Amino acid sequence: MSDEQKKQLQQQLWNIADTLRGKMDADEFRDYILGFIFYKYLSEKMHIYADEILKEDGITYMSIDENSADGKKILEAIKEEALGKLGYYLKPSELFSEVAKRGNANVVDENAEVQSNFILQDLKKILTSIEQSTMGTDSEDDFDNLFEDLDLTSTKLGKTEEQKNTLISKVLAHLDKIDFQLQNTEIDVLGDAYEYLIGQFASGAGKKAGEFYTPQEVSKILAKLVTVGKTKLKSVYDPTCGSGSLLLRVAKEVESVSSFSGQELNRTTYNLARMNMILHDVHYRKFDIKQEDTLEHPQHLNERFEAIVANPPFSANWSANPLFMGDDRFSQYGKLAQSSKADFAFVQHMIYQLAENGTMAIVLPHGVLFRGGAEGHIRQYLIEDRNYLDAVIGLPANIFYGTSIPTCILVFKKCREQPNNILFIDASNNFEKVKNQNVLREDDIDKIIETYRERKTEEKYSYVAQIAEVKQNDYNLNIPRYVDTFEAEETINLEAICAEIITLDKQLIATDKTIADFCKQLNISTPF
Repeated sequence: MSDEQKKQLQQQLWNIADTLRGKMDADEFRDYILGFIFYKYLSEKMHIYADEILKEDGITYMSIDENSADGKKILEAIKEEALGKLGYYLKPSELFSEVAKRGNANVVDENAEVQSNFILQDLKKILTSIEQSTMGTDSEDDFDNLFEDLDLTSTKLGKTEEQKNTLISKVLAHLDKIDFQLQNTEIDVLGDAYEYLIGQFASGAGKKAGEFYTPQEVSKILAKLVTVGKTKLKSVYDPTCGSGSLLLRVAKEVESVSSFSGQELNRTTYNLARMNMILHDVHYRKFDIKQEDTLEHPQHLNERFEAIVANPPFSANWSANPLFMGDDRFSQYGKLAQSSKADFAFVQHMIYQLAENGTMAIVLPHGVLFRGGAEGHIRQYLIEDRNYLDAVIGLPANIFYGTSIPTCILVFKKCREQPNNILFIDASNNFEKVKNQNVLREDDIDKIIETYRERKTEEKYSYVAQIAEVKQNDYNLNIPRYVDTFEAEETINLEAICAEIITLDKQLIATDKTIADFCKQLNISTPF
């Protein structure tokens, strides 16, 4: 988006937040706003597509009479086309702009009081209608219960139906002022809106907000790492896909991606991911997002992916059920990741899904580099027996919403170009502090990727360690063992310091004597 468009978007989002503030938590009104943004997007997409179909007939979508026989016939033909192309259908009267217009058109009732048109029931029916329009079609799974988090019956919107109606009408009016400019494929409305809403309003949501949002700078690093040397990808997968930002970021780094796959446990976030795919013009046939626990109930086990990216929840709990020792994802390692720290369980799962020519990059807490026990055993197996670990990259602390802990990126490949060494990068000191958050700058990102691509050693920044050296360190990957960032303190000249203290003492004695003389002349007692 241009700066002006972004400013306009943020202003309207702020206006909506002001409308909703105090009625619900930040993460709740964020979900309402994103849901309505999605409805607006679907409407504008439908409107543009229908007008394009009707261009040859010299009519527009809004000029069709929905109640006439001819109008119904035309709409039925458009519906059939739209379901095949877009995956859903909206009638002219169901479009966002029309509903917003009706909701904000004042009418005078029988008591001569001015009220807003009542649109709440219409809106409920429209959102249900969008989902129902896909039933029995290829896009049914992708639109199923997509608007379930837009609870228009919630008392948080108002105690009475009239209050709810007034509030929703105001929200729609603010959003209606935003021009999505859908013809411009470079515009990332949901991405910008989502990041802005998280940054401005997620402080009250705490960790909950950060669980399914990866800062764009980190997404960019992961995406660039898994696409080094590639211009096209057959498939990309994220086992903890959250709102889908990582999957979409990978697509920006290459000319094309044939398919997107992801899995997400949180139902609300799963809905956001599907919305995000559609909002970014990813055809419903090209993405497969599932809702389930990835470790306990994986949904894509029969597939292998060329690129895998993930920012799983740090040190999450999982069952670590002994039955998993018979699961092909874990059986060869001899040990399971402990139940209180699922970090390596996610690594094992992703490696199982990785294609032979693929690359995976995963964000993890620093503890995975050096913790012992089962984690140490799995780490050694990955390096010594499989030789899959390609690089270890240390990131700055406090770059994720909801946690300030330092993190790292591990890069794995099954067929490595440099099988005799592992690259270590310490990028922990390369950032800019913005308010309470540390932010990776464009130069910081470029330096990480350039160093990874060229696989070079740079003093106090990167080091190419031979496998034998890692073995000597008992497969401990703690970055300071390999990248020496020690800064020698400036040498202190004690003799010069002593001489300076003696000089100051002499000056102090002389000053005390002068003060004493002044006190004597003024006939007052000295203060010392």
